[in-house]
Formats: sequence, structure tokens, C-alpha cells
Amino acid sequence: MIYITRRERFNAAHRLWNTTWPEEKNREVFGLCSNIHGHNWELIVTVKGEIDPDTGFVMDLKALSKLMKQEVVDKVDHTFLNEDVPFLKGKFPSTEVFAVEIWKILAPIIKNDYNSTLHCVKLIETPNHYVEYFGE
Repeated sequence: MIYITRRERFNAAHRLWNTTWPEEKNREVFGLCSNIHGHNWELIVTVKGEIDPDTGFVMDLKALSKLMKQEVVDKVDHTFLNEDVPFLKGKFPSTEVFAVEIWKILAPIIKNDYNSTLHCVKLIETPNHYVEYFGE
């Protein structure tokens, strides 16, 4: 088993706000993040599998880049995650939820179209804050 990784970058804004809570509780729990704010995000996707003897690849990294861009980056870049992104509609736009939703999009495509397995979605919100999701 071998692992390959690709990184893509995008910019997007969000607001951490629970609509069922009063304003005071939102401000207490989410602090400054209860305001609309943006990030320079990094999406890092790791795929695992066996090396194809004909290509020497687990998965063509150009194909992985294209997939990440078409299915995620192009849909979220320069958006307001709370309102503009169909796959996040009705979901809380925390980094954790965002990473899980990205997994749900990419995992079946990688399995069915590329005969590989999605290993990890790593979503970096800030240099000091990131989430890793392994589909569990």
C-alpha cells in the first residue's frame, strides 16, 4: 500500500453561528468567529492504493488535482460557505463539518473512477488550526 497526496488552495468566508442559540451564547462560544470572516484554506487529500504496473501511479496526481478543483475548490473558492455552497446548505460550516462533506464527495469518485481509496481529507483553516478526517 502506498499513499499519494495533493494540496489545493482556496479562499472562502464563513460564520460560526448557531441559529437556535441567542446572540449572547453565540458570542460566548464562538467569539470573533461569530462574525463573518474569511480564511486562506488549504485542502490536502491523500489517496492510498497499489501501484499500477503500467503507469507507476496509485492515481495520476494531475487527475487528483482536477478532481479536487472540479468537485470542491471551484465550488467554494471566494464564497460565503454558510449560504453559497450547495453541498453545505443546511449544515454548520465548521472546519470539521466541511471536511466530512468533502470526504462524502471525493471518496466514491476516487473508488469508482480511479480504483483507489481516499485515505485522508486534511483541511487547514489557519496555520494553527486544521482538521484531518479519515472517513470514520
